[in-house]
Amino acid sequence: MTVIEEPPTRDPVLRTLTDEIEPEGAETLKELPAAESEVATPAAGESALSFGQRKGLLGLLQLLGPGLITGASDDDPSGIGTYSQVGSQFGYGFLWTALFTFPLMAAVQELCGRIALQTGVGLGVSLRRKFPTWLVGSCILALLVANTINVGADLGAVAAGGSLLTHGAIGTIWLVVPAALLILGLQLFATYAVIFRTFKWLTLVLFAYVMTAFFAHPNALTVLRATVVPHVEVSTGFVTALVAVLGTTISPYLFFWQAASEVDEQKAAGRTSEAARRGVKLSELKAARLDIMIGMFFSNVVMYFIILTSAAVLHVHGKTSIQTADQAAAALAPFAGPFAFVLFAVGLIGTGLLAIPILSGSAAYALKEFFHLPGSLASKPRYRPTFYLIIVLATLVGVALNFLHIDPIRALFLTAVINGLVAPPLLLLIVLLGSDRRVMRDHVSGPLSRTLTWSATAVMSVAAVALIITTFYG
Repeated sequence: MTVIEEPPTRDPVLRTLTDEIEPEGAETLKELPAAESEVATPAAGESALSFGQRKGLLGLLQLLGPGLITGASDDDPSGIGTYSQVGSQFGYGFLWTALFTFPLMAAVQELCGRIALQTGVGLGVSLRRKFPTWLVGSCILALLVANTINVGADLGAVAAGGSLLTHGAIGTIWLVVPAALLILGLQLFATYAVIFRTFKWLTLVLFAYVMTAFFAHPNALTVLRATVVPHVEVSTGFVTALVAVLGTTISPYLFFWQAASEVDEQKAAGRTSEAARRGVKLSELKAARLDIMIGMFFSNVVMYFIILTSAAVLHVHGKTSIQTADQAAAALAPFAGPFAFVLFAVGLIGTGLLAIPILSGSAAYALKEFFHLPGSLASKPRYRPTFYLIIVLATLVGVALNFLHIDPIRALFLTAVINGLVAPPLLLLIVLLGSDRRVMRDHVSGPLSRTLTWSATAVMSVAAVALIITTFYG
């Protein structure tokens, strides 16, 4: 199948405000010195095993890219709140879910990345070219609503984490706006290299949740048994918790962010046109897969340790009514000590600062791809104001949700409902796209990828049905 490259659309805001011709190269990277751009991200297709000079953890962090950032962003404050809640309520009963979700999550993200690398465009463009506009548009609209609510909840969580560190001296509501301004400042004014590097360094805060588990001193045999032997209860509470874990872990916004990040990586490597990006070498695919597998493994390891810490510290002491991540942090102090409390609170702030721009960014990427608009985090705001306007509006609405005193638990539940309902149809479209040889050529999904991605689609579909039943029929 021959794919006709559509001409780029002029930015709607610029078209409305001025008749000036957009400068040539407006879609290219933000201005940065050549030496900085060369070390900011590896060129697309360069082996992660041979790139860079540093050794150890810092060297590995330098090598990794979109997959690591995508995986880490999945452990956002709302996710931490979900994992803390199931750990406090059901003890070690949900530890096995980390092993269960890892291959499904990794397969889905690998497919999204592979589609982007093969087609040279974001997921929204590829889906729109193959499937009915109304269907793809409905999914993207639901994604936008869910992401915006999630931004608001995560902003509130970051502010709550800061308030916890001051022992309440600074109220939570007073920290919401500064957190939003900090995030917007990074997205609007920093170079692509700085944004990328900041995201990667923020992933380190997730190790705080691994460290807190060692303050809990759990029974090793009990933990091992709960990890490898699935525990299932036939109860509304357990089913709801399982659906929440699945919806939080395999989230639709990750699909679009992974694909958009791969395209931006190719642009950073100098492939500024779709024709130049189309087609992927095996070495490129292997490097991307390594990055994605490590990122998804990292995400599920953090998920595992959050559940473990909450179960070993909170559940055993009867603290089963934890609803949010900041409540979990505050509850840790009396039982695991002040250092564990500080680690948990710092992790809450760091993960929010990582996840919020990715939530608003993925919404902007999805919308601009659907409407075939120009813009990315690598382009300058003055040349692509529409793209950045979407980011700003999503963040401002998130700020407003905190000042409207909307219950964050109900907001996150609504987000889970929307994500739970939009994930199955989106997954179905993505799996069908990855199996289309006319689009994917020699990189069409193989037997293992099809098995895992179809399994993920089936699991998320069952979860959506279960969510509807538990919501309306208790």
